[in-house]
Amino acid sequence: MGYPVMLNIANQHVVVIGGGKVAERKIHGLLEAKANITVVAPTITSGIQQLEAAGKLIWRQKTFSPDDLEEAWVVIAATNNRDVNEAVAKAAKPYQLINIADDPERSNFHVPAVIRRGRLTIAISTGGASPTIAQQIRRQLEELYDDDYGRYIDFLYQCRQWILRNVHDEQKRKELFKAIADESFRKRGDWEEEFEQLLKNVIKEEIRRKEE
Repeated sequence: MGYPVMLNIANQHVVVIGGGKVAERKIHGLLEAKANITVVAPTITSGIQQLEAAGKLIWRQKTFSPDDLEEAWVVIAATNNRDVNEAVAKAAKPYQLINIADDPERSNFHVPAVIRRGRLTIAISTGGASPTIAQQIRRQLEELYDDDYGRYIDFLYQCRQWILRNVHDEQKRKELFKAIADESFRKRGDWEEEFEQLLKNVIKEEIRRKEE
């Protein structure tokens, strides 16, 4: 049983061994997380070539050697050659995070199927047992949590920052957080107007208490 975490790899050195379709899929996820990516492979897909041409990553056009992993924080072996993937696993240091695409048991982390909706991130993992099932669940959740839900989460973030800065009563904060997170609030749609009305009610309550 794994321990789920959200890993901040922005500006961290990530090495991807392999230049095929699997590697390309991994790279797109790493780019979303703003990692610094080095790809090690004799050949790469046209998609990876485009990313390299755009300056999104560095490509070392060569076969794998252990020194390719120097200074890497995260290592992903995504070749179609088990011997190469095994060599990567053996070369990795104990402090490095490593994912072997075709050997979950040799990996110390797994890459889940991911849905991103603004600040909302949903990750689905089967612990390496069945990436296909994870993808099926991801497609089901994509329909439930659409782009509109992403805008709602972004709205909640903005409201939370405002409340933390301007509402000093802890109980009122909790009431506001609970109100804007309620499903009925989201479904009504007019979030800005609804939030303004909630704030007016808070102000009215404050005035009433002071007058008593």
